[in-house]
Amino acid sequence: MRALPLPHPRDERALSELRSADGARAALVPRTLAAALSGNRLRLVLAGALCVGASLLTSGCSSVGAASGAAAGVASGLVTSNPAVGIGVGIAVQAATDEAIGRYMRTMHTDQQNMIAALAGAMPVGETRPWAVKHTLPIENGHGKVRVTRAFNSALALCKDFVFSVQDGDGPDAHEDWYTASACRQEKGWKWASAEPAVERWGNLQ
Repeated sequence: MRALPLPHPRDERALSELRSADGARAALVPRTLAAALSGNRLRLVLAGALCVGASLLTSGCSSVGAASGAAAGVASGLVTSNPAVGIGVGIAVQAATDEAIGRYMRTMHTDQQNMIAALAGAMPVGETRPWAVKHTLPIENGHGKVRVTRAFNSALALCKDFVFSVQDGDGPDAHEDWYTASACRQEKGWKWASAEPAVERWGNLQ
């Protein structure tokens, strides 16, 4: 019977080193995959933030709802693998944001109307005065002139017809658009009494 050769100590050392290297590579693969996924998520967040910022800079308040919905959808997509969840969250956030922005814009717009109506109510027919509204946030600010053209008594109140202008800029040669409107005296003062002009200036408040 022939004796089997015993393994050389050097061969055992080499085999041990090989097994250690294989184990290190096996442990490195999940970490590398996790790092790649984390990097992809980070890039997705940055891309979403970039899109939101770009839309706000280019479109103003009209795109705030869409931008908020997009940001919420991206954030939801990071914590769930179901795309329907992210879409649903984005739509809900956009609807809520649009409603809040619309309500705020209506409030700011009403301030302009109340200012012009009060000014017209205090003026005699034929007089022209400047008007200006400035809010804390630079939204729905405006200035121009008001000229009362007629005063008359309706069945319910004293009313006045007037024309008012909206100046595009502060310079002496700034473009000026004129509109017609009416105001009537109520218990709490003079209030806007005509339909809003169908112009782009009033945005989504028409």
